[in-house]
Amino acid sequence: MPTRSLIHTRTAALLSLVLLMAGAASAQTRVDTRQENQANRIAQGAASGQLTQAEQDRLNQQQARIARGEERAAADGTVTQREAAKLNARQDAASRNIARAKHNRRSGNP
Repeated sequence: MPTRSLIHTRTAALLSLVLLMAGAASAQTRVDTRQENQANRIAQGAASGQLTQAEQDRLNQQQARIARGEERAAADGTVTQREAAKLNARQDAASRNIARAKHNRRSGNP
């Protein structure tokens, strides 16, 4: 019969695994949400004329590269916290690029 400390150790290990998996799933959800928000910002900028066609194309290509990176990260069934951090950094850079492109003095056709 397992000792009490062994049961506690197994329970703690199982709980840690569950929390790690939940954290990875949560990280994936944040990545997906940001991806969607940034796509909406690009579409809004194009619709309002704040983005030229070239800017819109470049920003969409950047979002596509991030999406491919997300697919590669999730290929093994989960996005680790480290992979999510890298994706988040890429999305931070993309967000800055969207803001710069929308607020420069160039305009496209609404």
